Amino acid sequence: MGFDNEATYLRATHAGGVPGFHSQYDKALERVEAEFGETHPVYIDGKEVHASSTFADRSPSDTERVLGHFQQAGRDEAGRAVKAALRAFPDWAETDWRERVDIFRRGADLLSGQKFDLAALMSHENGKNRAEAMADVDEAIDLVRWYAHVMEEEAGFEQEMGRYLENERSRSLLKPYGVWGVISPFNFPLAIAAGMTTGAVLTGNTAVLKPASDTPFMAVRLYQALREAGLPDGVLNLVTGPGRSVGAAIVENPDVSGLIFTGSREVGLLSFRAFTGDFPKPVITELGGKNPVIVSEHADLGKAVPGVALGAFGYGGQKCSATSRVYVHRTLKEDFLQGLVEFTEGLRVGDPTDPDVYMGPLINEKAYRKYQAYVDLARQDGTVLVGGQALTEGPFGRGYFVAPTVVDGLPEDHRLLREELFVPFLDVAAVDSLEEGIARSNGSEYGLTAGIFTEDPEERVEYFRKVRAGVVYANREQGATTGAVIGTQPFVGWKHSGISGKGAGGLYYLLQFLQEQSQTYYV
Repeated sequence: MGFDNEATYLRATHAGGVPGFHSQYDKALERVEAEFGETHPVYIDGKEVHASSTFADRSPSDTERVLGHFQQAGRDEAGRAVKAALRAFPDWAETDWRERVDIFRRGADLLSGQKFDLAALMSHENGKNRAEAMADVDEAIDLVRWYAHVMEEEAGFEQEMGRYLENERSRSLLKPYGVWGVISPFNFPLAIAAGMTTGAVLTGNTAVLKPASDTPFMAVRLYQALREAGLPDGVLNLVTGPGRSVGAAIVENPDVSGLIFTGSREVGLLSFRAFTGDFPKPVITELGGKNPVIVSEHADLGKAVPGVALGAFGYGGQKCSATSRVYVHRTLKEDFLQGLVEFTEGLRVGDPTDPDVYMGPLINEKAYRKYQAYVDLARQDGTVLVGGQALTEGPFGRGYFVAPTVVDGLPEDHRLLREELFVPFLDVAAVDSLEEGIARSNGSEYGLTAGIFTEDPEERVEYFRKVRAGVVYANREQGATTGAVIGTQPFVGWKHSGISGKGAGGLYYLLQFLQEQSQTYYV
């Protein structure tokens, strides 16, 4: 089978079907809202399990709205989940890879059939607007199908090798490790959870999935789809609860053979050290970014202004790939800033289920307070050109709403230019040359995404040659450093942005979940 991206909103746009898209979304809102407030289990060895307590999953748009109650699992449930995965591993590892591919393709089809409900639920749970929520769902579907496609293209990663002796027969096989811990984030609660889980389980490993506590609902829906598609008992287990107990119990369990994590650099590195301390085991991480874009003296500001703004403020800057630093050539800075401020002022903030809203709320109170602290620091050491306030009046009163913010004039070594902020906060600085822009772009411990706007092909070539990041773009109006598409732009971090150097949605991702065995016999 081939591979095609789901691309729901893009297809609707190209076909003149946007009104139909919104109509289906509105109907999905009614369906999912009718089920809010229910209690949901964790799943261990194919069975529903209830912990001694639950926590409420509240909408960041309206914290008085409880979407559901989820299990406050702990070390005991995490340990039981690992044991279940360990028991299931031998049979699953021996399951023909074609059967595994079929199961995951059925899972992708089931997710596709629920896409509007999943997107509507996501808008409530993590605050993504309609288009971005649907893009997240589509990406989840794409990742499952893409990895099934790669597995098929590689014929299950079995390869006949050469002969050194005439009577020698050798082959190379890639085999699974065992149990994988899968720790997923809030910002792409379906796409990243689906991609990491599929990578681990499609290749013959078993897994324990622990989602972010801000977005457990999406992980439950993913688990249910994959189980309905045919995953056997214990192959995938889902445990919700705090990172300090559930996450730590997975990381510290000696029966866990591999770990995949997406989240902050601090937590990722702590997990890496704890997981590999006494024994070499595979770890795959994506640890964020401080993503720069250069606006060259040869840039088209008609592309650069929307590209930078959409890259910075899509999903409120709560993307690892969000544009956070802009180095604009001094001769264009005044015109660029004027356009950028005007464009930013036109971005509507509000309830993400509203079809006219671009930016919804921040995910939780911690992010909300951080944003305010960053703005205070920016006012002290630089100039806030637009935004810079929490929104609290009227419809904003029960959510974590803030204004998209552009800051100028911070010193080059300022912490706001070095640290990943994960809020809608963009720093702008002037440079005098492409060389200076590249040097400052590379002057970060992170290396996830980066971009440039230039109409000079030679500048583009030089930039691609010298920039130190895993995903780089030139003249991307849809988002200067954001929007990697499955099967088109593998998503990979360099330096402190990642460990493995193999990109999600790329050709080499599945290799990370497998270990090679050389088999030889003589006739």
